[in-house]
Amino acid sequence: MSAADPNNPRPDLWFPRDGMELRAVDSGPEDGEAIVLLHGFPQRTSSWDRVAPLLHAAGYRTLALDQRGYCESARPRGRRAYRLPELVGDVIALLDSAGLADAHVVGHDWGAAVAWGVAGAYPNRVRTLTAVSVPHPAAFLTAMVRSDQLLRSWYIGFFQLPLIPELMLSSPGPRPEKALAGMGMTPEMIQRYRDEMVATGAIPGGLGWYRALPFAAPGAATAKVRVPTTFVWSDRDTALGRGGAERTREHVDADYRFVEMNGVSHWIPDERPAELADAIVDRARSAPGVGTGG
Repeated sequence: MSAADPNNPRPDLWFPRDGMELRAVDSGPEDGEAIVLLHGFPQRTSSWDRVAPLLHAAGYRTLALDQRGYCESARPRGRRAYRLPELVGDVIALLDSAGLADAHVVGHDWGAAVAWGVAGAYPNRVRTLTAVSVPHPAAFLTAMVRSDQLLRSWYIGFFQLPLIPELMLSSPGPRPEKALAGMGMTPEMIQRYRDEMVATGAIPGGLGWYRALPFAAPGAATAKVRVPTTFVWSDRDTALGRGGAERTREHVDADYRFVEMNGVSHWIPDERPAELADAIVDRARSAPGVGTGG
């Protein structure tokens, strides 16, 4: 569960938040501009293992956050503990603990939803945003009624059920593997899921993010993002369709780039790390007053 750079080993960064202890893998050049990396479901910080070294080579420091519900010492009970403002607050606490006034923020899957939230609520703390796979929340909601996104998102309703999703996702049989393989996961990624999510008991916490959705504040997803933004989407993503991807531009009031990866599944950081790293670095270097990271 590490995105650590073997050439620049450092202890993980632990920091307090609401009586919990959260962890971030801190690696790369210590004097480089910081990039916060936010994973999605059902993965942890290792989802950035192929991307982070490329960012380090470009001169950037990375902080890969093991998010609440996943990190063993930060698994609160109750669905409300996983509302978006709490997840956003974890990222701000990370920046504060690392002594960073701001950072480039990158998120994949649910991590992208958190990244959108951080950029929308705290634009002064975000130099640039690179969101991967998940569109702006307002674009996603529009796509739910104007495209096939509602059908693609059937599992969100299923995850609201008590206990059954945990049992299915933790089953030792072939059912979870078949579902994940259908979304594009390789056998290696599925084994990582077994080791990092199932064996460590992270499944209930990860599901907590979905179960907090009914408690979302009305209108919270409508705010435009006003920081330089790149949105990266792949055309073989079975969970997220083109409808939300193409509407995201409407919700960014700043320099915006849309990067479409053809023939790629949902798992962009694992499948196309070099292209994703290029998109992140290009975005980071494009920001006014931002250098090269080295």
